[in-house]
Amino acid sequence: MRQLFFSFLFLFTTTISMASTDPTGKISGSVIDEELNEPIPFATIIINDMDGNLVTGITSSGDGTFQIEDIKAGDYVFKIQFIGYKTYQREIHIDRNNTKIEIGTIKLAPDIAMLDETVVIAERTTIEQRVDRKVINVGKDLMTTGASASEIMNNIPSVNVDQDGNIALRGNSNVRILVDGKPTNMDPAQLLKQIPSTSIKSIELITNPSAKYNPEGMSGIINIVLHKNANKGFNGNLSTGLTVGENTRFNGTLDMNYRTGKLNFYTNLGTDFGPRENGGTIFLPEQNIEQTFKVDNERESYLYKVGVDYYLNDKNTLSFYTNQSLYDGGPDGFIAVRDLSDASMNITQLLNMNMDNRNSSYNLLFDHDFEKDGHDIQFELDFNDFAEEENTLIDFEETNQGLVPYRDFVEQSRENFTGNIDYVNPLSEVSKLEMGAEVRLLDTNDDYQTTNPLFNNSEYQYKRDIYSFYTTFGQNFEKWSYQLGARLESFNADATFNGELVFEDDYFTVYPSGFVSYTPGEKNSYQLSFSRRVDRPGFGQVNPIREVASPRLTVAGNPELLPQFTNSIEFNYTRKLGKKGSLTSGVFYRRTVDEINQVFDNQEGDPGSIFLTFDNFDSNDSYGAEFSANYKFTDWWSTNTGLELYGQTLKGVAGSEFIEIDNKAFTFRTNHNFKATESLTFSLFGFYRSKSQDLQLDVKSFYFMNLGARYSFLEDNKATLSLNFNDVFDTQEFRVTDGRPFEQRGRFKGETQTVYLGFSYRFGGGKNKALKRKSRENDDDGGGGVF
Repeated sequence: MRQLFFSFLFLFTTTISMASTDPTGKISGSVIDEELNEPIPFATIIINDMDGNLVTGITSSGDGTFQIEDIKAGDYVFKIQFIGYKTYQREIHIDRNNTKIEIGTIKLAPDIAMLDETVVIAERTTIEQRVDRKVINVGKDLMTTGASASEIMNNIPSVNVDQDGNIALRGNSNVRILVDGKPTNMDPAQLLKQIPSTSIKSIELITNPSAKYNPEGMSGIINIVLHKNANKGFNGNLSTGLTVGENTRFNGTLDMNYRTGKLNFYTNLGTDFGPRENGGTIFLPEQNIEQTFKVDNERESYLYKVGVDYYLNDKNTLSFYTNQSLYDGGPDGFIAVRDLSDASMNITQLLNMNMDNRNSSYNLLFDHDFEKDGHDIQFELDFNDFAEEENTLIDFEETNQGLVPYRDFVEQSRENFTGNIDYVNPLSEVSKLEMGAEVRLLDTNDDYQTTNPLFNNSEYQYKRDIYSFYTTFGQNFEKWSYQLGARLESFNADATFNGELVFEDDYFTVYPSGFVSYTPGEKNSYQLSFSRRVDRPGFGQVNPIREVASPRLTVAGNPELLPQFTNSIEFNYTRKLGKKGSLTSGVFYRRTVDEINQVFDNQEGDPGSIFLTFDNFDSNDSYGAEFSANYKFTDWWSTNTGLELYGQTLKGVAGSEFIEIDNKAFTFRTNHNFKATESLTFSLFGFYRSKSQDLQLDVKSFYFMNLGARYSFLEDNKATLSLNFNDVFDTQEFRVTDGRPFEQRGRFKGETQTVYLGFSYRFGGGKNKALKRKSRENDDDGGGGVF
């Protein structure tokens, strides 16, 4: 009604002004979110006379622009209002010599007094489809409650996690994991297990990144944005959790900040420890061999982040932080191989592995704003240092094959330096230019010592230098917008094994990208995008040092492995359903050349044993469709529900045969929140994954269901208790029905049926004035947390 009222007034005043001979003026500009630098559609634009009487008014368009014409000469008060933001106001004057008033880009600041509760802790998880990413804003509901990031990832649309913690996006494991827009030197599976879930603010799925982003990750980027507090005074948040199943695990996080004057000090402390059980059985009917394993993965991790923001003045900000992660743990258990035809061939291998690592990051940023709104330049230096010592004891409980116990000692070190400059210039109301340059230097060393007489001590070093430059240019019109870009990159890498050069690569590549968006009205929006990306071989894929994963599996990398390149195109549609929610859908297609895939072969002279390595193949096609709904049925019932369908062609070698697998699968997940009272809510989450195939195994379908409840109490609901019952029917397991290079049947079961009890408490309460900090890989402001 308010919009209709403004529209009526606009038509009425326009008619009167047309009948007048007095000069008339025009007012134009745009309105954006101060923190996100994104358009605010349907903001209220009001023109009042000097006595406060309404003259006319409209709402901003889908891209945040506005234009009001036929305003009589005189003095007026110009206002922009939008719920949850502070009102912008200024006086304007129109006469014969000043008929075109260009307001420019107006940045509305969030009204923290209005949004304090939802900004600090969202009541429920919401999913937002932006032009280049899907943003899951983490709430306090069951969907994003768990001990670590790894445990909540299966609740996130388009994301899957297997029994080993390996993550896949849109059915593909070649995904790049960032934390606060920054890469780390840690294995993604281990990284996700070390981030407490309570530290996560949002998760961004960037499935088709623009040229501004580093091109690694065939299926895109998952960016985990962690909490950071910039409130004035002293503030903090304490969160703890206890998970009880076959074992008991504990996690806790403490976020604090103190802001005074031009300085903001902040810190994040986190810990996660306790064992997790995993086990299973696999049967090889052709060899009549059964393999059983049971492992307790011990884990003890401590994380902390310390930083300071120094606001030199309104135009210049200097910021520094360090992230430190300490980890100690590893698997402790056994792998038993039973030859049902010949008991003398039975083997029981006892495994005790301890990994002690440290991951350290140091980041320095200088941000300068020019006089023109949105005109900005940033200089950033980032250094990441990772060191790990692995001590593994392999013993044999029973064997008649002359096997003797042995130890493996592995020392790994990785140093990664990144320096970059990013420049943004809004050339006009509708045009924006972005440019940047970056250097990335990586040095990796692996020292392997063993008492196993079958293997030799060895040293492996891998160095990689990348120099890149990118530029993007975009324009926003009333309903249409587009962005074109390209990233030019020089890549150089070499590897030495025991002092001998075994791999060398040097090439120059261009990575183009393009985006087109169409928003015909308030409810509908369409996006079409294209990008070229690369998946460079990981350290483990090129490391030639052989590792014994089990008595029947040996793994080694291929130092001659080449990168694979992917061209990706996708189309997305979003339908807003008023205040009730939204529907999103999308389709995508990817073509990959020089595809990296696994090669399985029989160990010579040892039937039933497998040697796993990697190689390049010609091409791979993958495609899919995704549908999701974020909807509030009533004041007490809301849902996030999604369906994902994927298809891909997998190529590889199993034994002496080249195989090609046409894998088709789908995933359905639904999360429901029920609000019993203002303080008490309940949650239900259901998950189903269809049967699927990879190069080695055929995996059967599985499902599980989680239940949860949350209760808020104390003044302003500063304290929260949450209780979750995960995998209610104990059905979350991986079952294998066939395999390659020989038939396999089996099941793998983790410690999934658990009860989680969590507690969080907020203290302090200063007003918020968030640092305007743009991450290199993340256009959103903020960040912080553990890494």
